Amino acid sequence: MYKRILIANRGEIALRVIRACRELGVETVAIFSEADRGSAYLDLADEAYCVGPARSAESYLKIDRVISAAEIGNVQAIHPGYGFLSENAHFNEVCRSCQIDFIGPSPEAMNQLGNKNVARRMAREADVPVVPGSEGLIENEDDAVRIAHEIGFPVLIKASAGGGGKGMRVALNDLALKQALQQARTEAEAAFGDGSIYMEKYIEFPRHVEVQIIADQHGNVVHLWERDCSTQRRHQKLIEESPSQNINDETRQKICEAAVRMVRSANYTNAGTVEFIVDAEQNFYFIEVNARIQVEHPVSEMVTGIDLIQAQLRVAAGEPLPFTQDDVPQIGAAIECRINAEDPDAGFRPSPGKIEQLLIPGGMGVRFDSHCHAGYTVSPYYDSMIGKLIVHRPTRDEAIRCMLRALSELRIEGIKTTVPLHEKILSHSAFAEGRIDTTFIERSMSD
Repeated sequence: MYKRILIANRGEIALRVIRACRELGVETVAIFSEADRGSAYLDLADEAYCVGPARSAESYLKIDRVISAAEIGNVQAIHPGYGFLSENAHFNEVCRSCQIDFIGPSPEAMNQLGNKNVARRMAREADVPVVPGSEGLIENEDDAVRIAHEIGFPVLIKASAGGGGKGMRVALNDLALKQALQQARTEAEAAFGDGSIYMEKYIEFPRHVEVQIIADQHGNVVHLWERDCSTQRRHQKLIEESPSQNINDETRQKICEAAVRMVRSANYTNAGTVEFIVDAEQNFYFIEVNARIQVEHPVSEMVTGIDLIQAQLRVAAGEPLPFTQDDVPQIGAAIECRINAEDPDAGFRPSPGKIEQLLIPGGMGVRFDSHCHAGYTVSPYYDSMIGKLIVHRPTRDEAIRCMLRALSELRIEGIKTTVPLHEKILSHSAFAEGRIDTTFIERSMSD
């Protein structure tokens, strides 16, 4: 096991990694921007170094400054968290060249799976179903129109290097397709520096189901069952849960086995998530692989009892997985609500500012992952998520009731948050009955 690692991230995930390391006896080095100077979680790290101004492009995304902090801190490895440099293959390669372990997959696997067009080809080769669509990138309008007529409208234009809904457009006819192509390219170029796009058949009323995997350097690949992330707004996840209520046991087994085949074929190591969409007939199709730990990883931790961050550290250090597939249970039901500093009544406008009061819920099966505290100032420079409220109970009905109780106890004064929205969602009859898909929010809660 490592003696000391650097955490190339901030906020909630940095605190999460610090806690996991503390339990393993691993020292931690944190980094921070000027905007995060004085954050309470930095006191829990053994050392902390400033890497630049508030803007992430001048701090958390500056590879040379992150590496300098790692070298000054005399670390053996870097945990990238999620976001920022977590899926940056170049950063991964720089770590390797500096003899610093990257706690994640290899740069080669990251490069392959990070390109969605390449990942789709790999999925086909691994006998993993993919959504009908273009075999490669869309080069011009004529090709796009021809392919759209072959697979049938509606179609979905997606950025090859994309994520988070950016560079994504739905087209219902030829004219809309031509407009969508230009819009998607422009947005993808601005967001990712890569305007390449491809096309898929648009699956109507889909469910978003993803499988958590962990793979070691000795050929062992294990899944930690699936999470349902269908409750989302404009491709941004709001609530995640496990197990999924929308798939039967046969489909659950098949989708988990497909995820294992996918990552095994890519010689993937460490934690990752294989994402799928599932239609009304229980057909499932590969979307992408997230080559990092995800925001919603606590959902899988709660139903399996496995600490994923500690597993990441052990695998990166060369240890074999201490469990097999048969040792991984799926016990009870877990739900996670992302608590964002946003105003849902004002178009989800960010709500930065000082948290005047913070009262954290507790009780049986309740977990709140957050770096915030009373007096903490939510910065306008970073993602608006300020915490994750997770509950775990024997059944989904009990988990919903527990979450509603926990949400009612959670008090965040001084800024607007998405807590009231979560209360409305969990109280909705369609959610309670499991009748949700990725369009649920827009269709049922447009107000």
